[in-house]
Amino acid sequence: MNDIQLLPGKKIFFASDFHLGSAPLSKSAERERTVVRWLEQIRPEAQVLFLVGDIFDFWHEYREAVPKGYVRFLGKLAQLRDEGVEIHLFTGNHDLWMRDYFPKEFDIPVHRNPIAFRVTSNQSTKRFLVGHGDGLGPGDWAYKRILKPVFTNSFLQFLFRWLHPDVGITLAYRWARHSRASKAGRPEEFFRSDEAELIFQYCREVEAQSHHDYYIFGHRHLILDMEVSATSRYLNIGEWIYTQSYGYYDGEQFTMEIFENDPALLVPANKK
Repeated sequence: MNDIQLLPGKKIFFASDFHLGSAPLSKSAERERTVVRWLEQIRPEAQVLFLVGDIFDFWHEYREAVPKGYVRFLGKLAQLRDEGVEIHLFTGNHDLWMRDYFPKEFDIPVHRNPIAFRVTSNQSTKRFLVGHGDGLGPGDWAYKRILKPVFTNSFLQFLFRWLHPDVGITLAYRWARHSRASKAGRPEEFFRSDEAELIFQYCREVEAQSHHDYYIFGHRHLILDMEVSATSRYLNIGEWIYTQSYGYYDGEQFTMEIFENDPALLVPANKK
């Protein structure tokens, strides 16, 4: 388990599902600027930043090329790292194809699975489990057994890299946008029940084996706050297409907030 010694006056921030690059591009560019303003706002207090997957609507690294754009966002990440902020980047189901660009260029590790860590402050010591959330819990067999194995297959990734970037990246963006467009006209996600929340069921399974005070995930595009046990909570930190939600831990408690948007959106979907 990783250890973080939280310094006085500092916080650990968590955000997920920016989906930078999603259509329409004008909205994505506006959202990128919003994210950059948020990063600038938290910069004085941030000791650690967790970017919990689907940061990009699509991401693929060729040997000598990455998707163009995102210069404001990437530049802000570089500034934060140069100033000593520890950053952790998770792959999501939309940006699975990360390789070594972020570790080499920014000294930002890329995590493909949930990671556990312990935060110690003057007030207490808390255990966290953090991940994107795709493919966790019971069910969702089509994604687990077909889609994710295909997208993470090293040989298929090798073949994809032989496509010219103008072709490969264009095809990939069309796929990502088709997936999102198929849900047009209704909410991205909605709360069903405790039993139907697969990540919540995963948290319960983990908690039965090893205690964590906080389970922090994204992927669901919902703000959720659910009791895993009497001393453990599952918190889904939402998304930035509509809500602009994020969470932070200050050494005493975990808090959810909304950035530059309607504070009423902060009500957890499971409590509406």
